[in-house]
Amino acid sequence: MIAALATTATAQDTKSESLQFMQTTTIESVVNGGLGRSKMITTLADGTQKETELNNLFSMTGINFKNIGQNENTILQTLKTYTDDGWKLVQAIPLSLSPGNNSNGIFMTRYLLSKPK
Repeated sequence: MIAALATTATAQDTKSESLQFMQTTTIESVVNGGLGRSKMITTLADGTQKETELNNLFSMTGINFKNIGQNENTILQTLKTYTDDGWKLVQAIPLSLSPGNNSNGIFMTRYLLSKPK
């Protein structure tokens, strides 16, 4: 009886669904004066890439909350479009990168999505 259950469990594991993956990366610039560049890059399941412009987090007068709000809306709408199309958010990885000891850098978030083939 136990051997039969173990065989059934193994057979079910080998029949697991094949998945396809897609990754969206947001890169938001933290460069004073609005001189940086910000983008959202999506690598689709077929390997092609799509770029979407994002706003810089800073303007000439400092942090720009309007740009932050617009970026949030763009990111959320993009993720909603993908999840409405059957993609599932598997993992989100936030990063903060700053070269040297200056105030310049980027905020980067990677969103890994999957769905059955």
